[in-house]
Order: sequence, then structure tokens, then C-alpha cells
Amino acid sequence: MTSLMKTRITELFNIERPIIQGGMHYVGLAELASAVSNAGGLGILTGLTQASPALLAKEIARCRDMTDKPFGVNLTFLPSFATPPYPEYIAAIIEGGVKIVETAGRSPEAYLPAFKQAGIKVIHKCTSVRHALKAESIGCDAVSVDGFECGGHPGEDDVPNMILLPRAAEVLKIPFVASGGMANGRSLVAALALGADGINMGTRFVATQEAPVHLKVKEAIVNASELDTRLVMRPLRNTERVLNNPGVQALLAIEREKGEHITIADIHSHVGGIYPKVMVDGEVDAGAWSCGMVAGLIHDIPTVKELLDGIMQEAQMLIRHRLQNCLL
Repeated sequence: MTSLMKTRITELFNIERPIIQGGMHYVGLAELASAVSNAGGLGILTGLTQASPALLAKEIARCRDMTDKPFGVNLTFLPSFATPPYPEYIAAIIEGGVKIVETAGRSPEAYLPAFKQAGIKVIHKCTSVRHALKAESIGCDAVSVDGFECGGHPGEDDVPNMILLPRAAEVLKIPFVASGGMANGRSLVAALALGADGINMGTRFVATQEAPVHLKVKEAIVNASELDTRLVMRPLRNTERVLNNPGVQALLAIEREKGEHITIADIHSHVGGIYPKVMVDGEVDAGAWSCGMVAGLIHDIPTVKELLDGIMQEAQMLIRHRLQNCLL
């Protein structure tokens, strides 16, 4: 049984399997990105995890030493306490010879000419059909459509993938992948059936052997159910889905107390600087860190290759047998 698959996404990015590892803060390092690419998917380095453009350049070079397959870089344009030097990060990406960029947050329109001139393909993360159409109109090559289930920032519309994906399929001309709730072969087949050209996984990749995070983080995901995430920063319209823990409960208490008068400064200690504490030091109760509802479908910590092999084998069994046998 072949474990390869051809879709518009595999052809666009020259990969063997329509599975993308989305950018994740303090997770998308060379160890994980190269493992995903070596296993036939598309690994993504998280640009802003690197504290400077020079450090990103080094991480790109390190990843290139670990794989000869395509990989990309995530660049997120989100509200933050200090605006990063985006032109310099983009220069590091271009000079590093990276040909795929995943953008997220605010529109990448201002930076698309630089990417296009360098022959870089851009996939933009979107949480609504209107944003996906905008990304298509400004020249993005593909989009990642993120349903309400996703870890991290699900937007403010609260539309789950069972509705969001077929709506996207109705109107988009460019390829798109499904993000949010993706973990296994069932996820991949469902995404394809709903009109997507592949899947983007975040939380599932954190719970792998190669993910360069503390074991306690991986164990926290495995031990969590689909009921163990919370939405924070909703009053600020910067909603983030995170794994529930005492730090998150403290944050939510502040949100309830401050109500509509809350500012980002009121919760800074629970969201700022949390990722190194969690991902590096294993302080999983320190505060808000992204995790999807898909945690309920994650029961082990495999190697990336084992994970992708299993997804493809399950997907092909479903397509060739279960679904085909449904036809009379």
C-alpha cells in the first residue's frame, strides 16, 4: 500500500504527503521542522521564536543541514508588546533560500511583493471565509483555514470546521488546508471530503518525540481531554485557545473582574514570557499556552515518522475500504 498522496497542496509545495506542521512558538525549531519534512510533510520554522533575524538565519541553516526536503518559515503579524523588525526577518528568510512562508495574524499584503520577487510561495492562516478570500485576492498562493477547534488564535467568529471548510471550498480558487482538530487519518479523510487539499497540525505535533519541548508539555497534552481547553483574551478580541491550568484560571478571574475595562497590561504576567517557562522549563501551570481541543484525540507520543505513516495508512484504509464499501 502506497503511503503517498497527490493533492493541489502536495504539488504546490513539492511534498509527498498533504500534511503541514504549522508554526508554533518555541516548538517550530529545526528538530521538529526537519523531522516533518523528512517524513514527507512540510515542516515549518517559527520565525519570531528566534529573538533576532540573525538567529533566524542560523536556524534556517541548521534546518537545511538536517533535511534536503522543502521546509518553510512562519511569520506571524499579531498585536504584541513590541513590533518585531519584520523587513529584517523577511530578508533572513529570502537570503536563507527558503521558498515557502506561512503567514498569520494580520494581512501580509505589504510584504507580498518581497516574497513574490524572491519566488517564495505564501500560505496565509485564516479563521474566516472572508479573510481567506482577501488572502486569495492579494496574491497568496494558498490558505490554511482554521476552525474554532484550533489551538492558538481561532478568531472571533466561532465557526467550526464542519461548516467553515465546505464554505471555503464553495468560494476559494486557490488550494487550502484544514487546521483545527486534525490528528489522524480520519481527520485527513474528513478534511479532503469537506473540500480541503490537506491538513495543518499543531497540537498533535507537539506531542511527538522530536518536538523540542519539555516532556511535561507532551504529557499534559496526552492527559488532557477535549474538554480541557479555555478561551482567553476574548474581551480584547485577541482570543486564544489554551490548555486549562491554574495560571489560566487566574487570568480568567482577572477578565471577569475587569470586564469591558480590561487592558492587555492587566493580564501581561499571565501571557507575556510564558512560552519559555512552559516549553523549556516544563512549568505547564505557569499561564496561557496554546492547545487545541484535538488534545482529546492524542493518546501517545510517537516519532514524527510513525505519526505520519500512521495517518497515511489509516487514511488510505478508510478511502479504499470503509468508504468504498459504503457504495452499492
